[in-house]
Parts: sequence; C-alpha cells; structure tokens
Amino acid sequence: MKKVLVLTNSSGGLYDFRGEFVKALTQRYEVWVSMPDDVKEAELRAEGCKIIGTPINRRGINPLEDLKLYRSYVKMMKEIGPDLVVTYTIKPNIYGGFAAGRRKLPYIATITGLGGAFDRTGPLLKLIVGMYRAGLKRAACVFFQNEENRNIFQSMGISGKKERMVMGSGVNLERHKFEPYSEREETHFLFVGRVMKERGILEYIMAARRLHSDRVFFDIMGYCDEDYQELLDDLEKEGVIRQIGFHTQVHEYLAAADAIVVASFHEGMSNALIEGAATGRPVIASNISGCKEAFEEGVTGFGFTPGKPEELIDAMEKFLSLSTQERVRMGQRGREKMEREFDRKLVTAAYLDEVRQILER
Repeated sequence: MKKVLVLTNSSGGLYDFRGEFVKALTQRYEVWVSMPDDVKEAELRAEGCKIIGTPINRRGINPLEDLKLYRSYVKMMKEIGPDLVVTYTIKPNIYGGFAAGRRKLPYIATITGLGGAFDRTGPLLKLIVGMYRAGLKRAACVFFQNEENRNIFQSMGISGKKERMVMGSGVNLERHKFEPYSEREETHFLFVGRVMKERGILEYIMAARRLHSDRVFFDIMGYCDEDYQELLDDLEKEGVIRQIGFHTQVHEYLAAADAIVVASFHEGMSNALIEGAATGRPVIASNISGCKEAFEEGVTGFGFTPGKPEELIDAMEKFLSLSTQERVRMGQRGREKMEREFDRKLVTAAYLDEVRQILER
C-alpha cells in the first residue's frame, strides 16, 4: 500500500475542513498526519490515520525553531518513506516543500491565504518570497483558493510544476444543513474568527459600540490570538459584546445567529462565510478575495472595505433595515449558491484527481 504524508499546522483545521479528503485517502493508501496538537487526534485515528506530533510556531519567525521544524520533516520523511506529501498552510508548505524536495518526493501544496506576509516590504518581503519560491518550485501541484493569491504568486515568480483552483475547502452541505430562520425580534450578529487585528476585530468592536441595543447583539466566536482579552472582558461587562469562545463544532452557533460577520483583511477562502451561508444565514463580509467569491452583494449579504468601520456599520444598518422575510430570502439564496458552487465533494474530487495522477500513473 502506498503512503501519503499530510503536513498541517492544525488538527482541527485538517479534520473540519479537509476530513472528507483525508478519509478518502485512508480508503486507498496508508496515511500519516504530522500536526502540532491533539484536538482532533482521536477522530483522525478513527479514520485510520497514523499521527506524528510536530510542534509548530504558527505565527512567529524564529530561525532556530523553523530549522528544527525543517529537520523534523526531513527525519519523518526518511523514516516513513512516503510516496506523496500533502501540505497545508505557510510553514508546512515552505519547510515541507524544502524537505520533500531534498528527499526527491512528489508533493502537493495548498495556499490557504497570504495573511499579512505579503504586506511587508524590503528585505523581509524578499526573504518570504525567496522561501516560497524555493519551497514550491518542485511541487507537483499547487492549489489556490482564490485568483488574487494566484496572481500575486505569479507576479513574484512563485510557482510549482502545475496549478489548480478550488473554491476554498468547500463546505459539507450535510453537516452544515439549512436551518429555519428565527422570527424573534432581536438581531444577533456573529463575528467568527480568531480575535486579532488582521481579522477585523477592532472594526467589529467599533460597530458594536455604535449599534448595540436591547434588540441588537454582537457575539464573538473564536479564541483570542492577540492581546485583546482584557478589552473583550470589559466590553462584555458593559453589555456591548458577548464572548462565545472557541468551538470545534460551530453549526449550532451559526444557526443561532441572524448574520455572520467576517471582517478579515486577508483570506484564502473564508470557511466561516461558506458555512454560514450553507446554514441559511446572510453574511456581512470584507470585499476582498477569499470573501467576495462567497457572497453576492444585496442578494446573499452585504460587503464593505476591511479596515473601514463606517462601511461595516453601514452594511450592518442595511441588514437591520431588512424585514424578516427579506432576511429569510437572503439566507435561502446563500444556501443555493453554496449548493451550486461550494459543495465540498467537488473540492475533494479535485484533490483526489491530482493524487491519483501522481500515485497511479
């Protein structure tokens, strides 16, 4: 049986957004997964995966830590002897690419977003671009989740042997089934994402300060990834926001909301938006690549410029002016869009096609 090694920076991200692909792999190949946490270890083992714990500092730039990560990838590839390596997110893409290239192994990489890396300038940007070029140049295929990311890579001379476009990770339409819309007189906005500046938390807080009332509520679901916890606690005491925290099972919270808010500055493809739309909830989203593909202005939601709190407030006020029936119809159209364009079965099929071309040719 041929072996596939999957490198990821989050067991939850792998299982929740790519679990169908991993399950399909286990039915045909021996699958090893390298990941830094055990959040979804039991579920992945139950699917038949063999797990390797690999610490990753997801956001830090520490040469010694990154060298250690690269060496750990080289060591595990030598010991396991995979026939194919599959990587997700920045550090697994780069250092996994270095290691797979050194071992002369075919690998498939996925660009799940650029984050703030390409907003930098000068020597640091040159370093990042150079590392991406080296990490991806031998990739059998590089998957992109939006055209803008692909265009940026092309303009900077970053490429693999082949490229493919998919609609993010897609959405599991059975897990995120359509839910009836609430007819209550309250409105609950739900911010979904890590609590950090790049995710637009400050703009969301400004909107909450302006618009919250005894009928308009602002909820936040996600873990605090930067130093905002004290601020959030104070705002919650004032009744401005409500903290839901981080959850691996999000469907019930999406269903309980009236509108899903994604205020990110960067996205590969927003899972929160497509899962919310699949649930039948209108969305309020940044007009950026990775978000704008997931909604239609005035039809399934409203957009705004990230970093512009007044535009976010305006979009929310437009939503608040809608009748319940208009909101219901907006949610129905969002669900229809997900069924047409974002079914995860389509994304899984694209990955399996590449895997078979490499392993079964």
